[in-house]
Amino acid sequence: MNPRFGPAGRPDSFASMGYKRTDQIPDYLAAFGLTAFEYQFGRGVRYTEEAIVRFGENAARMGVAVSVHAPYYISLSSVEEEKRLNSITYITDSAKAARLMGADRIVVHSGSCGKISRGDALSLAKDTLSRALAALDELGLSDITLCPETMGKFNQLGSLDEVLSLCEADERLLPCIDFGHLNARTLGGIRGREDYARILDEMENRLGHDRASRFHAHFSKIQYTEKGGEKLHLTFADTLYGPDFEPLMELVAKRGLSPRFICESAGTQAEDAKQMMDAWQAFSAAN
Repeated sequence: MNPRFGPAGRPDSFASMGYKRTDQIPDYLAAFGLTAFEYQFGRGVRYTEEAIVRFGENAARMGVAVSVHAPYYISLSSVEEEKRLNSITYITDSAKAARLMGADRIVVHSGSCGKISRGDALSLAKDTLSRALAALDELGLSDITLCPETMGKFNQLGSLDEVLSLCEADERLLPCIDFGHLNARTLGGIRGREDYARILDEMENRLGHDRASRFHAHFSKIQYTEKGGEKLHLTFADTLYGPDFEPLMELVAKRGLSPRFICESAGTQAEDAKQMMDAWQAFSAAN
């Protein structure tokens, strides 16, 4: 199985190329040769059923693997029980929409640490995820995979170690490794091939080869500050901030991994996803 590449949401060129409707997204992706898409429910799970069903049918016809990003305001680690229960509802609402469009993965934010320790926040997040999985089971949606995401700001729960700890709690969980976020929260800590190799090795050591080979991924260059970490998503044209994608594509090709890469560049998600795909194909051909 090969990696998949695609954008998150509608890139700027979607409209400029003459597309308008949600169900046209798979045709738009085909123009780039892309085979993945992440549907954004970041600001709430709102949709027209007819539109997302038609989108899902077209995605299946075009061979596009669909994932969903659950609302940004989910807080698995909140000390307020109501907020954690609401987060479970947002996840199940996202899963119901995912089923309608044929999506198989849901990316979720873990929340922040607030005034509690990172360990306590992690324990709360594990409990909330466990309850969310049980809720999906009750709804007959257990085949939809939840993907806790690594985060880019210091005060957020979501370091590599924390996300892998969440995923260790249940084999049905798959990490969403956002390389731009990890680079931002480590103030440029991903400098090249060895840094990527350490991330991939850590995943395999802790989650096993199967999950580590098919992990979910976000990728973009991100501006960051020393005070807070992540500040602003950029495009691949930026030369000041990283990380660079080529060393990662080389490793993925050499190791025969099959992750799903979702590009979150600022407006050029499809174009930049194609750059990643082209690089992976070149490294694969060389191997």
